[in-house]
Amino acid sequence: MESIPLDSQAGLMPTKARESGSGIPASRKLLQGWWERRHTAIAVVTLLCIAFYLLMRFPMSLGEPTARWPLWIALGFGGCPLVVELVLRLFQRRFGSDLLAGISIITAVLLGEYLAGTLVVLMLSGGEALESFAVRKASSVLDALSRRSPSIAHRRSESGIEDIPLEGIRIGDVMVVLPNELCPVDGIVIEGHGTMDESYLTGEPYLVSKSIGSEVLSGAVNGESAISIRAVRLPVDSRYARIMQVMQQSQQERPRLRRLGDQLGALYTPLALAIALAAWLISGEATRFLAVLVIATPCPLLIAIPVAIIGSISLAARHSIVVRDPAVLERIGRCRTMIFDKTGTLTYGRPLLVEEYVDPSFDSREVLRWSASLERYSKHPLSTAMIEAAETMRLGLIPAESVQEHPGEGLLGKVAGHSLQITSAKKLIAERPEFQADLPPRTGGLECVILIDGRYAATYRFRDEPRVEGAAFVGHLGPMHGFEKVMLLSGDRRSEVEYLGKRVGINELHAEKSPEEKLAIVREETLRNPTIYVGDGINDAPAMVAASVGLAMGQRSEVTSEAAGAVIMDNMLGRVDQLLHIGLRMRRIALQSAVGGMIFSLAGMILAAFGFLPPVLGAISQEVIDVVAVLNALRAGRPQKALEDYGSQDTAPSAIDSRQIKQA
Repeated sequence: MESIPLDSQAGLMPTKARESGSGIPASRKLLQGWWERRHTAIAVVTLLCIAFYLLMRFPMSLGEPTARWPLWIALGFGGCPLVVELVLRLFQRRFGSDLLAGISIITAVLLGEYLAGTLVVLMLSGGEALESFAVRKASSVLDALSRRSPSIAHRRSESGIEDIPLEGIRIGDVMVVLPNELCPVDGIVIEGHGTMDESYLTGEPYLVSKSIGSEVLSGAVNGESAISIRAVRLPVDSRYARIMQVMQQSQQERPRLRRLGDQLGALYTPLALAIALAAWLISGEATRFLAVLVIATPCPLLIAIPVAIIGSISLAARHSIVVRDPAVLERIGRCRTMIFDKTGTLTYGRPLLVEEYVDPSFDSREVLRWSASLERYSKHPLSTAMIEAAETMRLGLIPAESVQEHPGEGLLGKVAGHSLQITSAKKLIAERPEFQADLPPRTGGLECVILIDGRYAATYRFRDEPRVEGAAFVGHLGPMHGFEKVMLLSGDRRSEVEYLGKRVGINELHAEKSPEEKLAIVREETLRNPTIYVGDGINDAPAMVAASVGLAMGQRSEVTSEAAGAVIMDNMLGRVDQLLHIGLRMRRIALQSAVGGMIFSLAGMILAAFGFLPPVLGAISQEVIDVVAVLNALRAGRPQKALEDYGSQDTAPSAIDSRQIKQA
C-alpha cells in the first residue's frame, strides 16, 4: 500500500462539517433566528417590566399612574404581537386555551387591571417559548447529520494526495480514508486492510473486517489503518446521503399531535365565552362579561401544565433520562405500540462467545487459551470476544511464537509449540472439503473454525446477547402499561433477529430493514396507534422522528440523540420503564391541576355571571385557584421510591454466562 507522506497528513485530518444553511444570507438568518425566539424575548422583557413595576410601586412608593409605565411597555411590546397572532389563529379556526388568554389580555386592559394583563402576557409567551424551544431542538437533527458528514475528502492522483470538497468526488476516483475518519462515499477497497464500524448505518453490532474487494459505506467509521477505496457512487447518491434525505422527509411529514393544554382549551374556551356572553346578554351589564372572563383566564392550563412538565423533566434527569421534547411526557402514556431496534437496545451491542463445539480429542480450555493468545495479535472483529472469554475463565494467555494474517485468509500462527489456523467454515470447506464432515451444522450467527496442527479442533459461535432484563421488560409492557403490540425492527440478519425475538418474547419481527423501510413500517403503525420507537443508531433516526415518541438508548450517535424526544443516558431498559411511569404520573397530575382549576373557575364564572363576583374579587379568586393548581402541579417533580414495576436487574453478562460447550 502506498504510504502517505508525513507532511501531507497534517492537511488530511478531519475538519468541521459544513455549516448548516451556509447559503442563506446573514441578514435573513438573523431575522429568522429572532422570529423563532420572539416568544422568549417577549417573556424576558415582560418579566423585567413586572420587576420594575413592583420596585417602583412598593419600595419606591411611587403612585400607581407613575409606576404603571413598565406595564404599558410590556403590554405594548408583548401583548400586542401575541393578540395579533391569536386573531390570526382565530381566522384559521384554531381554537385553544391561548385564545382565551388573548381575550383576557384585552379584557384586563379595558378593566384597568394592567398587572393582571401583563401576567397573562408572561404566562402565554413563556408557554410559547417552551414549545418553540422543543420544536427547534427536534429539527436540529438535520444539523447534526450535516455536522457528522465530512466536508473534505482525500483523493489520490498522479501528483500525490489532494484535499477536495465532497462534491468534487467522481465515480472511479481513488479516495484515501485515514484512521478514525468517516468514509466519505460508497466504494470498494483496492488497497489496505482493517476494520470499519458500520453499526450506525446497518444495525450490525460488530466491527466489519475490510480487505481488498470489500464494499464500504459512506458514514462508516474507519478503524486504525488507512485504506484506499474506489468510489462507486457520487456522494449525493451514497448511503449516508440517502439517510439524510429520508430524515428530511420524515421531518416534513411528522404528525403534529395536539398538546394537552390545547385539547382542554378547545373545550374550555368556547364554554367560558358562552357563559360570559350569556351573562352580558341576560343582565345587559358589560361588567359581568368582563368579570366572567377575568375569572376564566386559563392560568391552570397556561401555568399548571408547564409546571408539571418542568418538574417531571427534572425528575427524569435525576434518573439519567434527558427529556428533549416536553411533549414526550404528554404522549408517552397514550402509546399502545412499542417498537424496538435490536442492536444496543434489547442487546448490549457487542459480540460474545456463546457456543463452543470442541472435538473430543482436545481440551476445551487449552483450545480457547491458545486461540485467544493468537487472537491478541489480530485485527479481526471477533478477537476481542475470544480474548474476553479466555480472561473470564482466567486462562493465562501466552506469547505467540509466530503470527501471519493475510487479508481474507484468516489467522495463522504458532502457540505453545502448536500450529493454529483460525478461519471461517466457508473458506475452510472451499479449500479442504474433507473437513465438512467434522463441522457442526451451520447456523445464522457469526462463527469461526479452529485447526490445531492441521486437525479440526473447535468451532466458536458468537452472538450479540439479549439484555438480562429484556424478557421481563417486554413481558410486563402489556399487563402493566396497556401496550397492545410489541415489535422488533432491525437492519440485522434474520437469523439474529429471530434468535433475539425468541429470547425476549417478541413475535412480530422485521429483519434486514433499511432506514427507508423502517420509516415506512413506523409510519404505518403510527397511523393505527400512537407508537414508541426505541433505538440507538443513525439508521434509527428517521423512524424515531416518525414515531409518536422516539427514545434513544445511550449516546452512541449525536444524530440519534437529536432525533429522539428523550435520551436514556446510561443505556438501561429500566430507565424506559421509569420514563413511562414519569409520563403517566405527569399527565395525571397535570390533568388534576388543569381540570380541577377549570372546575373551580367554572364555579366562579357562574357566580360572576349572576353578579356575586365583581371583576376585582373575581381576579383575586382566580389567583387563589392558580396557586392551588400550581402547588398541586409541583408534586410531579417530587422523587418517587418506586418507578419500576418489573423485577429484573440489568447486569451485563460476562463472556461465560451463556456459553455452551458441546462436543463436535
